[in-house]
Amino acid sequence: MSVRRLDPVLVDRIAAGEVIERPAAAVKELVENAIDAGARAISVTIAAGGRELIRVVDDGSGMTPDDLALAVERHATSKLPDGDLFAIRSLGFRGEALPSIGSVARLSIATRRHDAAQGSGLVVEAGEKGVVRPVAAAIGTRIEVSDLFAFTPARLKFLKSDRAEAQAVSEMLRRLAIAHPAIRFALEGEHVSPFDWPAEAEGDDGRLRRLGRALGRDFPENALRLDAAREGFRVTGFASLPTFHRGTSAGVHLAVNGRPVRDKLLLSAVRGAYADVVPSDRHPVLFLDVACDPRLVDVNVHPAKSEVRFRDPTLVRGLVVSGLKAALAEAGHRATTTGGARTLEAFRAVFAGTGNASSPMRPNLPDMPAWGAAATGFDARPQQGFSGFEASSADARAHLAEPSPDGLDRPLGAARAQLHETYIVAQTREGVVIVDQHAAHERLVYERLKAERARNGIATQPLLLPEVVELDPVDADRLNAASDDLATLGLRLEPFGPGAVLVREAPQQLAGGNLQKLVRDVADALAEHGTAGSLERRLDHVLATMACHNSVRAGRRLRPEEMDALLREMEITPNSGQCNHGRPTYVELKLADIERLFGRR
Repeated sequence: MSVRRLDPVLVDRIAAGEVIERPAAAVKELVENAIDAGARAISVTIAAGGRELIRVVDDGSGMTPDDLALAVERHATSKLPDGDLFAIRSLGFRGEALPSIGSVARLSIATRRHDAAQGSGLVVEAGEKGVVRPVAAAIGTRIEVSDLFAFTPARLKFLKSDRAEAQAVSEMLRRLAIAHPAIRFALEGEHVSPFDWPAEAEGDDGRLRRLGRALGRDFPENALRLDAAREGFRVTGFASLPTFHRGTSAGVHLAVNGRPVRDKLLLSAVRGAYADVVPSDRHPVLFLDVACDPRLVDVNVHPAKSEVRFRDPTLVRGLVVSGLKAALAEAGHRATTTGGARTLEAFRAVFAGTGNASSPMRPNLPDMPAWGAAATGFDARPQQGFSGFEASSADARAHLAEPSPDGLDRPLGAARAQLHETYIVAQTREGVVIVDQHAAHERLVYERLKAERARNGIATQPLLLPEVVELDPVDADRLNAASDDLATLGLRLEPFGPGAVLVREAPQQLAGGNLQKLVRDVADALAEHGTAGSLERRLDHVLATMACHNSVRAGRRLRPEEMDALLREMEITPNSGQCNHGRPTYVELKLADIERLFGRR
């Protein structure tokens, strides 16, 4: 078969398959062009998921008639003034977008520069370019794409439902809006939740307001500011507290020089930074922008420009991880503000199930238990109206002494009671704090062990009588293979025949614990994380397992001074707002919310 040149229109349609694979991709190209043109307001309208209509209107610089005629030609662009492919400072530079769209749809453009008396219009249909004509037009550019893929029916077969395509358009536009808060963005059409976000002021406050619109109104008060720089790279943005997380990664927004990306390197860095504080099946909520000289990053390694390639990927990954970890450490004991809201919602649900329909805010509550005799000395025998509550486990001994004003002014307040030998109830000036004593102390022990390891190694305590631990032979082999790493964590083991190990030393922090169970749990941790991830992450997981064994257990009764000491240490310990498994260690209830719950407000 002889070689022949393809028809130019067919070439454009093949190129369209690379650049415009669905309506959202067409919208992305058009909106990026508007941003590059200096637009300060961009509105998008779609119909039938973008198949029937895509309309993008901006107030950017517009085009002259000559520019408009060239804009729909192959490989024509205004974004490479010096032809340097290694210094791309715009969101796009490929010349295929407009001609590619015009080759598979009907493309109508109306544009006007600010110094022009009238606008210019052009229509491209199935790759056939019309004549540039004078038209009435506002300053900026208005582009309409109708009957997308009408001239490539095979492409239509691979599109999803109109609703799915519309949601993809909405998600793409939201990502661009998050990356460019100084621009007004609006979206309307079928199968989407319309929005119209005003332009925000430059700076952190404006960006945080835009993030609040995009990521939820609870995000700003649960966000940590990030600003880290190293060797020509700078990472800025806002990241959520560890206890503010979601079930998917849809809330993770990343950009490179203002270009939204879903880059594997950056996503991996985010997971690594949060691995120690967020459950493995949950994801943080954040926006990070990596700024650098364009020569240090290649933005054209992916047809949709959703991935990039850094000249020094190790440097960038390390900067993102260290910056996020520093921000999380600075947050100290902070936990999400939504924890209290969820608690109140749980109370409301109980009230709704037991309440009087005529008085929803003053429900018929179940009878409350009397204080336990062991705690207060009162007779806790069943009284009339208190049937079934013979065994109370509330400890009210913290009431024996009035809380000091200093304690009430502390972030976590002054301990007032212990409930069910598991939860510490503290009083603050503005409300109530409920602490899970085991989860909180588990994090404190873990952070102490990590600090010891980083400072000068974990202090160990030799055992007077070494302890033999019987194991499955596979687990014993796994422990023996990791003995050098475990020694750096203060756990010194030796082989002791088939299926057994000998414990010579243990960390001082864990002295007196159940070494048999500790060693078995460490073996399980190595089985789960011993072959994947970095060495530091594996060791942190083992440390977290070890810390659990010397924590204050649920069911242990604490004295008032012990409860206060736990609260004070939480306030000065990084990451103490969540336990080693990513669950919150405390919830805070504001007095005003409690009063509203009982109809007092």
